[in-house]
Amino acid sequence: MKIIDSRGKRCPIPIIECAQAMCELVPGESIELLSDDPATLPDLLAWGRMTNNFVEAQGPETFHITKK
Repeated sequence: MKIIDSRGKRCPIPIIECAQAMCELVPGESIELLSDDPATLPDLLAWGRMTNNFVEAQGPETFHITKK
C-alpha cells in the first residue's frame, strides 16, 4: 500500500496528491493518505463520491482510499 504524507499541506494539495496517486493504481488497490488539514475529510468524501472511489477515515489524520 502506498502512503502519501500530506501533513502540513492545506487544501487542495492533499486531494490533488491523492488523485495523482490513484491514477497509478488498478481497481482494488488502495493508498493511505496522512493529512492534518481539517478540510481533508469532507473534501475527500466528496471527491470519493465524484470519482466512485471508497474513502474511509482511519483516524483524525489517516485516510484509507480504495480504487474501484
